[in-house]
Amino acid sequence: MGLKVAVVGGGSTYTPELVDGFARRTDRVTIDEIALLDTDPDRLAIVGGLAQRMLARQGWPGRVVLTTDRDAALDGADVVLVQLRVGGQLARLGDETLPPRFGLVGQETVGAGGFAKALRTVPVILDIAAEVRRRSARDAWIVDFTNPVGIVSQALADEGHRSLGLCNVAIGFQRRFAERFGVEPERVELEQVGLNHLTWIRAVKVDGVDRLAEILADDADELAADLRLPAERLRAEGVIPSYYLRYYDDEATVVAEAQAKPTRAEEVMSIEHDLLELYRDPTLDTKPELLEHRGGAFYSEAAAELIASLQDGRGDVQVVDVLNDGCLPGLAADDTVEVPARIDRDGAHPIPQAPLSAAQADLVLRVKRYERLAVRAAISGDRAVAREALASNPIAGGPDLAVSLLDAILAANRRWLPRFFPDG
Repeated sequence: MGLKVAVVGGGSTYTPELVDGFARRTDRVTIDEIALLDTDPDRLAIVGGLAQRMLARQGWPGRVVLTTDRDAALDGADVVLVQLRVGGQLARLGDETLPPRFGLVGQETVGAGGFAKALRTVPVILDIAAEVRRRSARDAWIVDFTNPVGIVSQALADEGHRSLGLCNVAIGFQRRFAERFGVEPERVELEQVGLNHLTWIRAVKVDGVDRLAEILADDADELAADLRLPAERLRAEGVIPSYYLRYYDDEATVVAEAQAKPTRAEEVMSIEHDLLELYRDPTLDTKPELLEHRGGAFYSEAAAELIASLQDGRGDVQVVDVLNDGCLPGLAADDTVEVPARIDRDGAHPIPQAPLSAAQADLVLRVKRYERLAVRAAISGDRAVAREALASNPIAGGPDLAVSLLDAILAANRRWLPRFFPDG
């Protein structure tokens, strides 16, 4: 008997990418049902319709169910993949435009914008997770792709849910390096360590041999241009850092650049409008090329590969967000980290790592403290904890801005934050 996979946020324009990934792994995992759950029935019908046509074209034997009924979607599910966005792109636009009014980076996963998204998102996902525990299969997995992945993963782990966080950054680099060396992706293994959106690649093993020094010697300029970081820094440190590191290292430049161009939210809203128009076409049964511009490259590959390995126990190494459990020295056992882990039917087993450098560890510990406080604030609606979280965030302006910044965030997000407004 095959699996039931529930996709929370099934009306996302990513969904056709996701179901395509499942359809291409029928040799590894049998899925009888994909339940696409969304609160917007019109959008669900458009996106789900394309998903059904794509799978029919590929001769996929399972069924795709479109539903706005959460209970029906979660009942008996073996895997629950969460890709929701509380408040939609309009809320994201606020995350990107409010912080710059305070001279801060406006981004949906880090800084003040990421904090606002965490406040909106964590309670919703924990509520879903509680229903998964009640309604889904006994050993059901929750796979979270919803940002901020690090904070959401920490919240789920704190409450003991059988969950893993997933980001597409590592698999993107894996595919890039596989192409560079002319090998299949599964022959490339990354030592990518840290926290979600705050990682460093310290080794790129091709058939077990580390080729990172070669990559940095030949490709540092190209990589640095993509990461918007100095090439000499990559060569000197001997690592490939996360793109998001520039938000911490060059905050003033990032803020200035953002003022000269449309926000990413505005770009995505335009792309999504055009995608949904394409998806409406009843003759369309393949992924449109425009989907590549939506972002989230290799998202379907990461999600489908993780779920396949959890089911067939292949034992391959994937980069996931998981409890540290002694893997990365200097962090607590119950801190969630983003590290390579061996994936089998029992879950993700983090591979022990060497310590971070002193500078890396300092930043990671500061961000982890913020993440912990952000989880507490989101769950409790305690404004004092929320101010402490903002004050501890390395790129949220510190204690001097915490009061006024929090007031602005709460005012802008009031409709999604009932815990902070118990009187309505």
